[in-house]
Amino acid sequence: MTSPRFARKYEEEKEYIGFACLPEQIHRKTVKRGFDFTLMVVGESGLGKSTLVNSLFLMDLYKNRTVPSVEERIGKTTEIQKKTMDIEEKGVKLRLTVVDTPGFGDQVNAEDCWLPVEKYIDDQFEQYFKDESGLNRKNITDNRVHCCLYFLSPYARGLRPLDVEFMKRVHNKVNIVPVIAKSDTLMPNEIKRLKEKVLEEIAKHKISIYQFPDCDDDEDEEFKRHDQQLKECIPFAVIGSNTVLDVNGKKVRGRMYPWGIVEVDNPQHCDFARLRTMLISTHMHDLKDMTQDVHYENYRSRCINKITGQTAKERIKLKRDSCQNFEAITETDRLLQEKDEEIARMQRMLSQMQAQITRGAMNGHK
Repeated sequence: MTSPRFARKYEEEKEYIGFACLPEQIHRKTVKRGFDFTLMVVGESGLGKSTLVNSLFLMDLYKNRTVPSVEERIGKTTEIQKKTMDIEEKGVKLRLTVVDTPGFGDQVNAEDCWLPVEKYIDDQFEQYFKDESGLNRKNITDNRVHCCLYFLSPYARGLRPLDVEFMKRVHNKVNIVPVIAKSDTLMPNEIKRLKEKVLEEIAKHKISIYQFPDCDDDEDEEFKRHDQQLKECIPFAVIGSNTVLDVNGKKVRGRMYPWGIVEVDNPQHCDFARLRTMLISTHMHDLKDMTQDVHYENYRSRCINKITGQTAKERIKLKRDSCQNFEAITETDRLLQEKDEEIARMQRMLSQMQAQITRGAMNGHK
């Protein structure tokens, strides 16, 4: 006799299909494969780009860098420096690529200093498009720029012409996240006014920066509140430091001044913790999705339209050349036919003349 417990378990297994395990399968496969993320940092020298990147990922990426002199900076053009490293945290692997742009805006004449940056972004799209269109699409390396941290000077009172020109050049190609560098040089009310001015000028010049996605209705209130705080922080006012200080027996990263200590990870002192949360913990995947679904798709559409246009032009040209050759052949055949008809007419005339001469000779003999 079958027990009720066994019968109940048997009935549950009969109704269980198994596709509820698909998320677990995807999770295992994704974790095993790992993730790629490319971060670009753009801004003038001296705004703390390298320090901020080291603070974000808790490592020294630029320990072998030599700082150029003022004379070298004046004549220096924008360079592209790429560093790639593999990071692992709780079994999750991340292939991080940081693209730095030393020399950006350092020249006396900063005209066209954004061109190497724009070209690099386009080159990564082009390479991905070639790999995607090739035969071996299984192991494509994604080097596309997923996020661009653009550093704004705290000493300006809004966007400078260089800031406007650069962001307008690349805002349709990459996710721009503006940050106010070295915000510890400003008072809280100055930071607030600068943020409002920057957002006002971004809207005025119709610049598209990264927009946070709307929360789903089923998200809890805590997540919605946190997401709203992140949205209100743009542009992020940040401080970077790798110096560990002792504050009341607690180890913190920060900067020491005669009037006190600025803590990098303290949300009351700056937006660094919120920027790191957004960039790494909560919105990294959305940044990648925006790159794939919006920026790369726009580039891919332009490439396909260009290829289609070239193919259409070649087809029209081939058709035109073929028609010209056909007309030339037809004209030649017509001339040859006329010549043949003229020769045949002359032969008939000769035959008639010979026949008349022959008849005349026969009459003379008679």
